[in-house]
Order: sequence, then C-alpha cells, then structure tokens
Amino acid sequence: MSALSLTGKHCKPLDSSSVPLSGEQAGELAKQLHNDWSVDAGGKEICRRFKFKNYYETMAFVNAMAWIAHAEDHHPDIEVGYNRCLIRYSTHSVGGLSENDFICCAKIDALLPATS
Repeated sequence: MSALSLTGKHCKPLDSSSVPLSGEQAGELAKQLHNDWSVDAGGKEICRRFKFKNYYETMAFVNAMAWIAHAEDHHPDIEVGYNRCLIRYSTHSVGGLSENDFICCAKIDALLPATS
C-alpha cells in the first residue's frame, strides 16, 4: 500500500468492538508517511511537529488540517504556537491507533511540499 492509497481512502466509523493496530501494523503504515511522524512507545498515538515561517503560515496550515479532520470526521489533538504546530492522532474508540489515523496523517502530509 502506498501513501497515495492512504490519501485516496476515507476514515471509517469504529466502535469499541474494533481492535487497535498492532505495533507491526502501525510500523508498516508509518513507513508510508513523512519521516517526521512518530508512533509512541506504547503504540497508542502518532504525532508530528511542524515548523513554519510565521503565524499566518501556521494558521493557514491549521485551517487546512481542520478541514481534513472535519471531512474525515476524525479529529486530532492540536497544539498551536506562533510558528509551530503539534498534531497527535489516536483513535479513542479503539484505545490506540487505527488506519483512520494514518489516512489523516497522509492527507496532512499532502498539504505540504515533500521537503517539509
């Protein structure tokens, strides 16, 4: 599966009967994302820090990312500062990571040049 296939997918509703991804599954999906995404040691969260030139660029990115979150109905935790943003995804209904998290991360990656 390529990153393009992740960006072409849409998040699916999950409930508490769904199981989180294994560490191996999360690792395989993470290979399809920008190298700056990292899965925490417990395999329950994926996050990435973004740096920008100024407040305007930061907020433009946050607004675009918020549109993705709304369209996919899958919402990250976000920390925003003047020229930085931290995004953390986890699928709370399954108590860890799901493919939904990686779909959203791939779509966020597509917002920025590959060198970012």
